[in-house]
Amino acid sequence: MTLTAPATTRAGIVPGLDRIAFGGDYNPEQWPREVWDDDIKLMTEIGVNLVSVGIFSWVLLEPREGQFDFAWLDDVFDRLHAAGIGVSLGTPTASPPAWFWKQHPDARPVTRDGIPLGFGSRGMMSPSAPAYAAACERIVTALAERYGTHPALRLWHVHNEYGAPVSESYDTHSVDAFRVWLAKRYGTLEHLNDAWGTAFWGQRYGEWDEIDAPRRAATTVNPAQRLDFARFTSDALLACFVRERDILHRLSPGIPVTTNFMATSCPAMDYWKWAREVDIVSNDHYLTGERRDAHVLLAMDADMTRSLAAGKPWLLMEHSTSAVNWQDRNIAKRPGELERNSLSHWARGADGILFFQWRASRSGAEKFHSAIVPHQGAQSRIFTEAAELGRHLGDLRDALGTRVHARAAILWDWESFWAQDLEWRPSKDLSHRRQIENYYTWLWQLGLTVDFAHPEADLASYDLVLAPSLYLMSEAAAANVESFVRAGGTLIAGYFSGIVGVHDNVPAAPLPHGLSAVLGLSIDEFAPLRSGETADLSNGLSGTVWTDLLTATSARTIATYTTGPAAGGAAITRNTLGAGSAWYVSTELDPDGLASALAPALEDARIRADSAREPQLEHITRLGDDVAYEVYLNHTDRTLRLQTDGTDAVSGEPVGGETEIAAGGTRIIRHPIQ
Repeated sequence: MTLTAPATTRAGIVPGLDRIAFGGDYNPEQWPREVWDDDIKLMTEIGVNLVSVGIFSWVLLEPREGQFDFAWLDDVFDRLHAAGIGVSLGTPTASPPAWFWKQHPDARPVTRDGIPLGFGSRGMMSPSAPAYAAACERIVTALAERYGTHPALRLWHVHNEYGAPVSESYDTHSVDAFRVWLAKRYGTLEHLNDAWGTAFWGQRYGEWDEIDAPRRAATTVNPAQRLDFARFTSDALLACFVRERDILHRLSPGIPVTTNFMATSCPAMDYWKWAREVDIVSNDHYLTGERRDAHVLLAMDADMTRSLAAGKPWLLMEHSTSAVNWQDRNIAKRPGELERNSLSHWARGADGILFFQWRASRSGAEKFHSAIVPHQGAQSRIFTEAAELGRHLGDLRDALGTRVHARAAILWDWESFWAQDLEWRPSKDLSHRRQIENYYTWLWQLGLTVDFAHPEADLASYDLVLAPSLYLMSEAAAANVESFVRAGGTLIAGYFSGIVGVHDNVPAAPLPHGLSAVLGLSIDEFAPLRSGETADLSNGLSGTVWTDLLTATSARTIATYTTGPAAGGAAITRNTLGAGSAWYVSTELDPDGLASALAPALEDARIRADSAREPQLEHITRLGDDVAYEVYLNHTDRTLRLQTDGTDAVSGEPVGGETEIAAGGTRIIRHPIQ
């Protein structure tokens, strides 16, 4: 595939900003006004140009139902505007006031065990409660009428992290809304009973009001019902966003509206649907500090966010300067890690780098969460590193609007994950997340940039498509993947993929029903492994978790099992179909094992991997019309050297020949595209 440069614009992702957005959540209501002056002075010194305000301020803005107090927020807006700092104004609907909880107990979210949740934490009410909807409309309308045309306003930030910590709610309003959703989806009870397979265990429904939410029951609940309730939940939360967005579009025209996703870490949301409804895709990401490969998972999350944005620039709404506060052990970032993390997001498409939060809180549940201004103040290492990042982002102004190109894509489907994660699967060790991480890490270590794609999306721009764990496949997805291979693409599929249809039903066809034709094989029987058991392969590798008993129809065996329940049978296969090829890996291999076993698959895809490269030197390219930005992030504790030519995009100094990247350091090299 020929590398082409996408069109470049010099406008920022946020209107009114002509440089990369830099800043974060700002909560001045937690501090006396004399601190505000210090905050704004420090912000201007380090190049902050966008802050998010008001996200958890509902009770301050509406201390009693229908009674508003905007004086303090007026002051904040005017001070920020005078300093040239843009405002991302939050709608505070993620944190309803105590008076609302008291007046509307029926709107409280209810757990699957039937426990109503109480006040004192964070999180919305039942997304289907009429009183909550009315209260949201009232506060959002009041905010839009007051600030919708304010010259400091750059962006609307609706709610906060939909789906966390409240996603599914089993209250009566949600049950009523679920029935309406089902009636719209299926039309008749006959169609619903057929889709849910209610002939099993005598679960047939004769009236719509017999259907409840899938609460705790004596044993496992109908998996098709559970799957539909997950779909309903994502749609119900999305309806809450759309309701607020439409008010803002009407009263504040021209100001984009977003809400902060958690791209790979919020299992309750189908972000493929959500991404179509926001004006700007924005994301929150926090490292799992104890994981040594946390920077790889950061890259995966950023690649997912870029994919949700359809390749366009996006906004990193939140990440941390150092440790978070909710993990079992909150690991502080090492010197230089703040910039490496930030530039990894930028290199993968973010045109805004924001943090939670500006100043560390003195009280409350997140008082030990890091911030740009930590408890130690502006003399701290963290503030110094954040200030340096701000200067470097300012130097990258000319890179606004450049894009990232990927030749490989991983298929990602939240509906499939919801279905696979239900009870009574062939092995408790089945983990779509682990499978995807293994395949992504393999490609990351080779330096390959990866997109994520819905199984029904257009795949024509990719040479390599991977389905590490795609349990549920629609007929459209199966046809789409087959067309990709026939047209010359290379597919790699992992075990337990293509097993069920959209209702979590096993079709009357050879397994894997969605992939049998393209893979050129059928699965005679699942043969999961015992805990700790391994299965040796003829190529010297060992698999874990899973094996299959396979019959090849047209596939060629690449490796066989020498031990385990499938001994003597095929372990890895390759099938030729049309102008392309399809590979199947029927066991779990770690990233090194995948690298060894699937090198020929990369050759099929015409992807040349440099086996001699340093696997912990992250390398990503952003492309403009006539310029490329090569980003290098050194995740090792030693100096690395590479051959490159161009100009250092931060210092402006020419670079030629061998270039050093310090331990834990970064380099961004700008060079023209010939």
